[in-house]
Amino acid sequence: MYMVLGVVMLVRGFADAVMMRLQQSMAFGENLGYLPPHHYDQIFTAHGVIMIFFVAMPFVTGLMNYLVPLQIGARDVSFPFLNNFSFWMTTGGAILVMISLFLGEFSTSGWLALSNLGHQSGSTGLDYYIWGLQVAGVGTTLSGINLIVTIIKMRAPGMNLMRMPVFTWTALCTNALIVASFPVLTAALVLMSLDRYVGTHFFSNDFGGNPMLYVNLIWIWGHPEVYILILPCFGVFSEIVATFSRKRLFGYTSMVYATVCITILSYLVWLHHFFTMGSGASVNTFFGITTMIISIPTGAKIFNWLFTMYRGRIRFTVPMLWTIGFMVTFAIGGMTGVLLAVPPADFVLHNSLFLIAHFHNVIIGGVVFAVFAGINYWYPKAFGYRLNEFWARPRSGSGWWASGWRSRRCTSSV
Repeated sequence: MYMVLGVVMLVRGFADAVMMRLQQSMAFGENLGYLPPHHYDQIFTAHGVIMIFFVAMPFVTGLMNYLVPLQIGARDVSFPFLNNFSFWMTTGGAILVMISLFLGEFSTSGWLALSNLGHQSGSTGLDYYIWGLQVAGVGTTLSGINLIVTIIKMRAPGMNLMRMPVFTWTALCTNALIVASFPVLTAALVLMSLDRYVGTHFFSNDFGGNPMLYVNLIWIWGHPEVYILILPCFGVFSEIVATFSRKRLFGYTSMVYATVCITILSYLVWLHHFFTMGSGASVNTFFGITTMIISIPTGAKIFNWLFTMYRGRIRFTVPMLWTIGFMVTFAIGGMTGVLLAVPPADFVLHNSLFLIAHFHNVIIGGVVFAVFAGINYWYPKAFGYRLNEFWARPRSGSGWWASGWRSRRCTSSV
């Protein structure tokens, strides 16, 4: 159900992306394009909200829901009813977003509402944004608690922590991040609601408030959110590389330590999202250094996958092709991220298409490629037959990538 929600909203969010790019291709000189600014801002905001909250999150949560109990030898998650409730909370948030787009208008303040704080925006679009994210955020938090309890308490006899599959380790760290960071999002949105409905001034300059308080709160949640999305995907690629290289994963222990290091360090880098807002040289230096440090365990994972492939009997199946595409795309995104960690460079590149390219290289190359690889890889496990490779690789019968996966009949457990 999570995966179906993710696919439906992926089509919806992609439509926004097409509309934005079409507008940008048309708008030059005196031609202002086909979208008025107010409408474009709604599409821009809806694209970010839908893709992060209602595409990427349902996809990774769906993978964890299906795979974690299988990998640890449990019949189901600890609290099945709570799991169902979490899903419908997420779906409820998606429905609120869609209702606002159909019945009135959506928020025009960006996917993190940074440009309209508190009571400054009079439109109902920001109200729908707040309600949708609050409802979906509560569902995600409950799902995180459920999966942590499942992994800690329901492992099969003899499976200690250092015997768990890498995907389960990444799921554990991901859900720890969810439980720690999503309450911050809830608190920030509650304070914004109070500013709008009660007349408080937490996030305005009047009466002692400060907009930077909101920026800090939203990014203290927002940067761990990036790793909430990418860590399960690292687990997916670890499983796939080992399978189709016909080797054990190189450096299992180092992969686990790298995952835990990323989990901890993800809380020490949020301020690099607003280097340009005058925090001072010492603060910018600290967060620039921590941002560069977090690239070390991430790079270690890339090398572990490459060493797993080294001298392995690699089969270029569809999941493996997605994995190789991820390594190239993610490496580009990672290197541009290290460049953005340098405060003087960030001053030049902030809010530019360079930043957009960095983010999309990481999220598309990491999350979308991982989801497509994971669906293709575990589909036989779920349904008993393989997907037709023609749609992912038209020349499946010949070429250097040809593999033994020509039969659609599933004859072995993946």
